[in-house]
Amino acid sequence: MSFLLHKWQKYFNWIKKFPLIISSLALFILIYEFGFESSFIKSKIVSQFYIVTIVVGIIFIIGRYINKKNKPRLKVLIIDVILIIFLLFQVFNLLNILKGNYYLFRYQGVFTFLAIFIVFIRELFVVSVNLKYFTVNPAQLFVTSFLSLIIFGSLLLLLPNATHEGIEVIDALFTSTSAVCVTGLIVVDTGSYFTIFGQFVILFLIQAGGLGIMTYASYFGYFFKGGASYETQLLLSDFTGTNKLGDVLKTLKRILLITFILEAIGAILIFYSIDEMDSYLFSERLFFSVFHSISGFCNAGFSTLENSFYELPFRFNYSLHLIIAGLIILGGIGFPIVFNLLKYLKIKTINIVKSIFQKKENVHVPWIININTRIVLVTTFVLILFGFVMFFILEYDNTLSEHGLYGKIVASFFGSVTTRTAGFNTVDTSILNIPMVMVFLFLMWVGASPGSTGGGIKTSTFAIAVLNFVSMAKGKQRIEILKREISQVSVNRASAIMILSILVIFISIFGINMFDSDKGLLSIFFEVVSAHSTVGLSRGITASLSNPSKFILILTMFVGRVSMLTLLIAIFRKTNIYNYHYPKDDVLIN
Repeated sequence: MSFLLHKWQKYFNWIKKFPLIISSLALFILIYEFGFESSFIKSKIVSQFYIVTIVVGIIFIIGRYINKKNKPRLKVLIIDVILIIFLLFQVFNLLNILKGNYYLFRYQGVFTFLAIFIVFIRELFVVSVNLKYFTVNPAQLFVTSFLSLIIFGSLLLLLPNATHEGIEVIDALFTSTSAVCVTGLIVVDTGSYFTIFGQFVILFLIQAGGLGIMTYASYFGYFFKGGASYETQLLLSDFTGTNKLGDVLKTLKRILLITFILEAIGAILIFYSIDEMDSYLFSERLFFSVFHSISGFCNAGFSTLENSFYELPFRFNYSLHLIIAGLIILGGIGFPIVFNLLKYLKIKTINIVKSIFQKKENVHVPWIININTRIVLVTTFVLILFGFVMFFILEYDNTLSEHGLYGKIVASFFGSVTTRTAGFNTVDTSILNIPMVMVFLFLMWVGASPGSTGGGIKTSTFAIAVLNFVSMAKGKQRIEILKREISQVSVNRASAIMILSILVIFISIFGINMFDSDKGLLSIFFEVVSAHSTVGLSRGITASLSNPSKFILILTMFVGRVSMLTLLIAIFRKTNIYNYHYPKDDVLIN
């Protein structure tokens, strides 16, 4: 009897995985059709298979609510109802196509892909994975996820229908790495070289890489299961920077929610600001808006325009420049800072309401804006102001000469913001004055803030280094600011990040100069810093680099995105902590 029960349990486990298996096969066929075939639906058999896949997905979603043992939580019900409605709608749409009614939707392939992808994702994240046999630390998981996404993206870009005339392996790998690492450096023009399918692939890679593939996987896995294991929460706590395990998944939820809301608002604002595209189709303007909103918020710097926003007539669309600059700042300031500010605004609003209705003059406001937020905000403001002033003064009669006073102000502000890991440009960076190039190099090296979609050594790292210099000059043995003391761990980490960053940049410059010395040391220096800090600005030498130099830049972008310190942590396992100390001694430094 127990043997039969064991057999039945084994078959039942396979049945539960059937939707995942069939949706995986359907996705493979879809990718094949998108990548190799010119038409979307080649035969009735393929269409019928898609219908079966979607129907199976619907049945299993409903079945989980009938099964009392593994019944999902009620908060998942609303999402599942929306998914089921969309999936049923797509089944109806495919049935009409089988009857010959192809006029229902112009982009039928996109809708079918979304339906199959929903079924795949829904089933993927309800599969239980036992983590107790895996001995990976968060750094290894983080690095592996990015590396896997880069390889997967490269394979998609190598598909025949991803480009108009084909692409070399090194160029596909370079583009995929640049998109996943939200760098923006390109070896081929995104708008003219890649098809709509190829551009959708790049957009997917930017979004997944900007937030981190593990953020998506972890949150949706928790959401559809209704919970997460203790081991999973420990892994996620390192990614989100939260100390309390109970706040980890809540933070992931907020990250995704804020990202999608801001990107949607950005896309709407961009759509109504691009008067230059009035003659274009609605779908083309919509795709342009969505693409640049995601690319801007993720600090990617990818554009479907050949010369980014330096392209005429977008060069003088100052409202568009300000919208993109706003997205860059919001994406680069860091999610912990955004959460902290939202919490402050919430409590401040509640206190104002209480003071009005309850007539309380003195309402206590607790310490909400923490030291991390204060350091990041001040450093970000100082860097933007510094870049703006230097750009306005140094480039007034050079790259800004074609703009009026208002245009000069906007272009200077945009140049200061985009240099901090975004990579869009409204001026010709190849003719910048040498002093401004040096300012750009400094701003690119510092980059965005921790916990953001941007790169660089991060604003807080730079701020701690400066504070450390000041403290040492004053003869202090610790860093104190705003009645708080910076921990020694933070100081050590900041020092390590800066030293490793300089080391990686030096090695990359040395390597590229060996293969492409004719490009000039300054241009190579600019290119390497841009790649390491995932900026994407270039002096126009990227496409003409040799294959070995391109591969060095690929490694530089990857190391810059995951950070050299994270790679070292992933390689070297943490040593045991022992409860003893050796005698301390001073080493001569100066």
